[in-house]
Amino acid sequence: MDDRAVTACVLIIGNEILSGRTQDINLNHIALTLGGWGIQVREARVVPDIESAIVDAVNYARETYDYVFTTGGIGPTHDDITADCIAEAFGVPIVINETIADLIRQRPAPPDVMASRMRMARVPEGAQLVDNATGGPPGFRVDNVYVMAGIPGVMQAMLASLEGKLESGPIVRTRSVTAFLGESQIAGALREIQDQYPSVDLGSYPFFKQDRYGTSLVMRGTDEGLLDEMLEAVKQAIVANGETPQDVQHG
Repeated sequence: MDDRAVTACVLIIGNEILSGRTQDINLNHIALTLGGWGIQVREARVVPDIESAIVDAVNYARETYDYVFTTGGIGPTHDDITADCIAEAFGVPIVINETIADLIRQRPAPPDVMASRMRMARVPEGAQLVDNATGGPPGFRVDNVYVMAGIPGVMQAMLASLEGKLESGPIVRTRSVTAFLGESQIAGALREIQDQYPSVDLGSYPFFKQDRYGTSLVMRGTDEGLLDEMLEAVKQAIVANGETPQDVQHG
């Protein structure tokens, strides 16, 4: 591990997410898992099942970030076009991967069903496989783009197989504290504190409970010494505004 931030983008592919019929939970798992590995998710996009949109998103993300992780669109149906789009983005043909094909053939099925399943054996030429501990077809990667299933349990198994195999950077740590203060009451102090610690991100998140307004203040950074200093400054600002810091957490 070095001091350089290692970054990632997540591309969530599928019209069902954009329509609201399916609620995505993959981004949360990916961001938390990668964060624990020292990889910072800097951007996430939901992309429709449109070839040009997927190709453009992949090419932008792979040139901008160290890693790209896609979910969705690698199943057996006509609208599962992610593999084709990755091939188009890299300018390579689609081929049948015999390792995947042999795995699929192990489950007997009528010819029409088997033909549909075989779509999942199609990968861009030169792709390397991403293990799938659930026993289904694996994902794949081309260069810095990792292509995984949209089904959460399968995606999680694929992502878990990458532990220890990716470049990592400093792990982002957190400090947080809450107070029954409206954001406007403490905004000026927070601005001054943020200016004093530019390398630490200070976020404020309002809430309403116990019939009172309050604010959760979250600090994120890689230097734990600076995080602790900022936390103390934020706590002092809360006290200066007549309230008591609550629910202090270190993460």
